[in-house]
Amino acid sequence: MQSGWKNRIWFWAGPVVGLLFPVFVQLDPVHPAVSAMAGITMWMAVWWLSEVVHLAVTSLIPLIFLPLLGIADAKMVAWQYMDQVIFLFIGGFLLAFSIEKWGLHQRIALFILSRLGKSVNWVLFGVMGTAWLLSMWISNTATVMMLLSAVSAIILQVELHVEPGQHKRTARAFLLGLAYAATIGGMATLVGTPPNMVFYKEYQEAFPERHDMDFASWFAIGFPVSLVFLCFAFFLLQKIFLGKNGSARFDRKSFYSGLKSLGRMTRDQKVVLLVFFVTVLLWFTREPLVLGRLHLPGWSGFFPGGRFVLDSTVAVAMAFLLFFIPSKGQKGQNLLSWEEINRLPLDIIFLFGSGFALAKGFELSGLSAWLAGRLAGMQDGGILLLILGICVVVTIISEFASNVASIQLALPVLISMQQVLQVHPLLLMVPATLAASLGFMLPVATAPNTIVFGTGHLRVKDMMKAGLWLDIAGILLITGFVYVLVR
Repeated sequence: MQSGWKNRIWFWAGPVVGLLFPVFVQLDPVHPAVSAMAGITMWMAVWWLSEVVHLAVTSLIPLIFLPLLGIADAKMVAWQYMDQVIFLFIGGFLLAFSIEKWGLHQRIALFILSRLGKSVNWVLFGVMGTAWLLSMWISNTATVMMLLSAVSAIILQVELHVEPGQHKRTARAFLLGLAYAATIGGMATLVGTPPNMVFYKEYQEAFPERHDMDFASWFAIGFPVSLVFLCFAFFLLQKIFLGKNGSARFDRKSFYSGLKSLGRMTRDQKVVLLVFFVTVLLWFTREPLVLGRLHLPGWSGFFPGGRFVLDSTVAVAMAFLLFFIPSKGQKGQNLLSWEEINRLPLDIIFLFGSGFALAKGFELSGLSAWLAGRLAGMQDGGILLLILGICVVVTIISEFASNVASIQLALPVLISMQQVLQVHPLLLMVPATLAASLGFMLPVATAPNTIVFGTGHLRVKDMMKAGLWLDIAGILLITGFVYVLVR
């Protein structure tokens, strides 16, 4: 009964707070949409965090209230639920389904465990290290999509060797480790995540006379931050979810024998693996890669509309190809069928869309600009406190708005502040850029969070429990490293 009353309180708290906040609080009297958008965000946050209704139901709120409150028209809001990143998610999941359909995920998992399976901790470290390294060079979303099938299979294998009560906690550690490591890895290089590239472009345009930022210069700052942050994330997840069970030893002979019992790879497995590797290669080489003085052209530049080609194009194209490749092992079937389409998690697609709709609402209502404007009030507290304040504000924005939108709003404010304070612009712009990647608490904060949440193994409370500490640690790490390395 108490639980029922608690649920009722949380249920009504969402709409009450969301609808009454703009009535009693005017963040910007000239622009009432700012408070209205803040109210919608708080309503969704209450329902997401309490999970009193299904997350996908909460995800429909922007479709209703952004038009009703005059923040965005219904057509624009609906577009956000079919963003191109969602098709990267769909294409990646179809590739993952084909890997599962032909048993390739089990083979990959046993291969990895036969090498790294000393203990649960070692396996977690291997998952996170792999995601971290890959996401330095390809999109964080593509990294998670690429590794999700293998990690899901690893979870199933590891669960056979851990205590029954530890199954769920092990799965949560591995999935959060995958998502968090991909996000952290993107911070290390200029090409690792879009905010870094937005910063580079803005910095060159605003300060053309300065020649102190290139791939190597960013790497000298971003890599140590990313590496220390990865280690902290590993130990945090190990402590929260694994504890003493993480050090439980495995007999790797069982993994070797399991792999050997699968026999030789079938023709269908080889073809699916080939398509998978081609997909990864196309993701790696789509955009030009600049490594210091080395410039490698991207293949998209060879097409007339190359600038329109994105990672989602690659994912959908390769999944599309699998629908037409016949199976040798099962006559009359292709490597991918329409039955796999029916497995797509519609609730997670709605969750994805609501994240993009919230980001658009933040932009159109002026809430993001209002939050970014709070940075200007911090310029009298000393440079260290200013850097800390920048990280806090940008992190808060990034939990609800897209990381690209966050940094695009913050950078113009910081450039103006730099002209007043006369400090090195990198002291202000670098921490903001790194902090734009700090979104670990909510499923909608980043695409990697949403993808792993879609597996069904995680609750919002799990992500909040680890994500809050990661956000705090990230803010402090970025502040300290930038203050020491950039001065």
